[in-house]
Amino acid sequence: MSRICQITGKKVVTGNSVSHSNRKTRRTFAPNLQDRKYFIPEENRTVSLRVSAAGMRTISKLGISEALKRAKADGYYKG
Repeated sequence: MSRICQITGKKVVTGNSVSHSNRKTRRTFAPNLQDRKYFIPEENRTVSLRVSAAGMRTISKLGISEALKRAKADGYYKG
């Protein structure tokens, strides 16, 4: 499974690890992804999502139906 949030589209980004002596080596920054199940009362079904912590906050604020609708429009969710 790829490391992409299905609600916000957050994914792995790269940067540098910088040591005390200021040497730079490449590293990755992974999003804080969690596997969660959400119940959609309008459709009377459950969906499994891989969401970031920010995505969980978005679902809490908007509701699961609206969050999925926006994620589909942005191309992050294909369910």
